[in-house]
Amino acid sequence: MHILSVNVGPPRGVEYTDAPSGATGIGKSPVGTPVRVAAPSESGAGAGGVAGDAVCDLRYHGGDDRAVYAFAREDLDAWQQELGCALPHGAFGENLTTTGADLRETLVGERWRVGPELVLEATGSRIPCRTFAGWVAEQGWTTAKGWLRRFTLAGSPGAMFRVVQPGTLRAGDEVEVLHRPDHHVTVGGLFRAVTTDRKRLPDVLAAAAWMEREQREIAEKYVAKYGTG
Repeated sequence: MHILSVNVGPPRGVEYTDAPSGATGIGKSPVGTPVRVAAPSESGAGAGGVAGDAVCDLRYHGGDDRAVYAFAREDLDAWQQELGCALPHGAFGENLTTTGADLRETLVGERWRVGPELVLEATGSRIPCRTFAGWVAEQGWTTAKGWLRRFTLAGSPGAMFRVVQPGTLRAGDEVEVLHRPDHHVTVGGLFRAVTTDRKRLPDVLAAAAWMEREQREIAEKYVAKYGTG
């Protein structure tokens, strides 16, 4: 597996976001130079982990547990075929466009070394939002109506990461899997559990120690209400 593209985007005011600022950074473009990546709390940015990238709605995006978002080129290619349009690297708002691995099979808590220094740890998946639907409609790729359900049912959400060790990365960097936790919870499985198959939520808590806060709380609230049976 390696990184095809590193993508960042500036904040931009739009009508289709619920962010209190009225802005989004979902529109990202490839960067041709090395990019610094650090945990937001360490960098002082308080938002995304990738230098030069805007995160505008900290209720649902960014922060230490969602500092970096990766999406596979293979999945973008599948959407290109389905939508009948070209989707460039960064099209779905990802910081890292990867190739050579099925990100659905990434374990929650799996650690990647990217380039010589950077270490990332998978924390969960994207949960598609209204801003995402508005973005794809604005680009003319499809209509906003029905997009969230369509993306969810496709089941390839991409992976969110925290920064364990800061470093610099660039397009072309190889990804080495340093560690896979001793549990069965994949990013794809967690996504299904929190969206379309909630009876799986008790099982995903096997990865609670590594999960990002929002998805962990969904699972914990379900278990508190319905138990583990």
